[in-house]
Amino acid sequence: DAVAKCHKAGVTIKMCTGDNVQTARSIATQCGIFTPGGIIMEGPVFRGLEKRDMQDIVPRLQVLARSSPEDKKLLVETLKELGEIVGVTGDGTNDGPALKTAHVGFSMGISGTEVAKEASDIILMDDNFASIVKTIIWGRCVNDAVRKFLQFQISTNVTAVVTTVVSAVASSDDDPVLTAVQLLWINMIMDTFAALALATDPATEKLLDRKPEKKTAPLFSVDMYKMILFQSAYQSFISLIFHFLGNQILG
Repeated sequence: DAVAKCHKAGVTIKMCTGDNVQTARSIATQCGIFTPGGIIMEGPVFRGLEKRDMQDIVPRLQVLARSSPEDKKLLVETLKELGEIVGVTGDGTNDGPALKTAHVGFSMGISGTEVAKEASDIILMDDNFASIVKTIIWGRCVNDAVRKFLQFQISTNVTAVVTTVVSAVASSDDDPVLTAVQLLWINMIMDTFAALALATDPATEKLLDRKPEKKTAPLFSVDMYKMILFQSAYQSFISLIFHFLGNQILG
């Protein structure tokens, strides 16, 4: 089930084992790792490939049998060269080089050796692969919350600044509608309550319905820029309308 959820989230799983090809194929098929069109290869054959051939095969490689620690490390390095974000799980001493080389290393807290724990970035206390799925969900939830907060905060700040500047320029006494102290209070309220509201967004499995973003993906997307621009313009327009024509509109 955890493997299927990873595939749903756009995470590709590759199995590296010291077992023979037949055993590795059987286990990978039962777990849903090996699928039609995938490649199963032995470590000695893999390490003997030319660099270009290796880069062509790695995207379709699903099972690496009879693999040594150097084979695992070589696989991780090749994936990184292809621009992939690589996470490695392991519990043995021979997994240390791959855990250290990967972007994120996951070791097992119960059955894992001290070498694996030292080489990893995150220790799974329950030795359960499903915990990685929870990690993906919470990571995406936090990333979405940060984006929502920035979008909200920038929109309100731009509105406050535009309203203050326009009202000060239009006033004969250079008197802005919002003073410096009032702007600080607005920022305090928006920072605290908005942060609390957005930080409590539930981390649901719906977050697995989209593909992962690239490492070079910008924090601000095109949709965010559009929303910030539209919301800032809309709020500034309404605020200025009520500032200058409020008495006429409300009688």
